[in-house]
Amino acid sequence: MSYNPKFGPNAQTPAERANVLRQIKATNPDLVKKATPYVHRLYGQYVAGELSWEEVCALRDAPQILPDVYNQPQ
Repeated sequence: MSYNPKFGPNAQTPAERANVLRQIKATNPDLVKKATPYVHRLYGQYVAGELSWEEVCALRDAPQILPDVYNQPQ
């Protein structure tokens, strides 16, 4: 396995990233209490190696903008 700089030296495999996430959640329980299903999916994408932790945080903290379907021109 080659080193991926997107993740830290102790988070190169899914098992290592899952362990990092467990440690983060243990030190900050609000990450679990306040997490929406969307945020839980982001955590899963981090463990799978699809997102870095920085990307997870940016997406988690970004405002969720939904289309205004009720005020569309007809």
